[in-house]
Amino acid sequence: MKFLTLDNEGRKTLGVKIEAGIIDVEAALISGNDEKIPTTITEVIEHGKEAVEKVRDFINQLDTTDNPPYLVDEDHCTYGPCVVQPNKIICVGLNYRRHADETNAPYPQVPILFNKFNNTLTGHERDIAVPSVTEKLDYEVELGVVIGKKAKYVSKAEALNHVFGYCTVNDLSARDLQLKTPQWLLGKTCDDFSPVGPYLVTADEVGDPQNLQLKTLVNGEVRQNSNTGDMIFNVAEIVSYISQHMTLVPGDLILTGTPEGVVLGKPEAEQVYLQPGDVVTVEIEKLGSLTNTFVKETI
Repeated sequence: MKFLTLDNEGRKTLGVKIEAGIIDVEAALISGNDEKIPTTITEVIEHGKEAVEKVRDFINQLDTTDNPPYLVDEDHCTYGPCVVQPNKIICVGLNYRRHADETNAPYPQVPILFNKFNNTLTGHERDIAVPSVTEKLDYEVELGVVIGKKAKYVSKAEALNHVFGYCTVNDLSARDLQLKTPQWLLGKTCDDFSPVGPYLVTADEVGDPQNLQLKTLVNGEVRQNSNTGDMIFNVAEIVSYISQHMTLVPGDLILTGTPEGVVLGKPEAEQVYLQPGDVVTVEIEKLGSLTNTFVKETI
């Protein structure tokens, strides 16, 4: 299933993508059904397969003919981040071979981990302000992994059983801030630096996470075009590795690294970083396209 978050005047409620459009689950319940159906993505993730099946059954019995009030046109809804309250946002750096190559970095022997915070989360089609403190804002398409079951000391063989689903993420990076110190955090955690969505797609619908095409377009120009098969550490290895050091809980979001094609990887004379007015789309096979427009920061 393809879940999403609808932003209804600041209230984050559950949506489900179907062929006819978007089902606003809360609105469908108001229309006359009083079953105990989850109305937020957090509830769905926390209750796992049982919640997914309950929502699926509910959606299947809805009448979507004659434009019911709970069927929303995709072009007329306001998207929130498809994961709204992760306990942790954990990121993996230098995890694609060709990305390491383009930045002249050695392949890491173990996953390089850093973190982001909830202030970085935003949704599809949301404007993102270019912070006044950076002159080198870069894009990074990444496969997002959302944990569905508590994971501690899990093996590689069992790791994917703890994944609820996957999503498209843009790991925005202020390179001048990121590289100012040995710690990358400052350049990764400005407001809205993790647009995520539009959909959170359940793991069963995605299948093998190591065979997905991923791409970035800036103002329509393809900048990144690769496959998750180029990862140095695959999703199972990443989940297992993190779980050896901390407990992963439902809703945790893992960003698994970006492929080649970022601005930082170009010769310095060819580096043109993101500016107000730029439109960036990151897309991953089976997960959908995530688009944001960059604007001048105002205070």
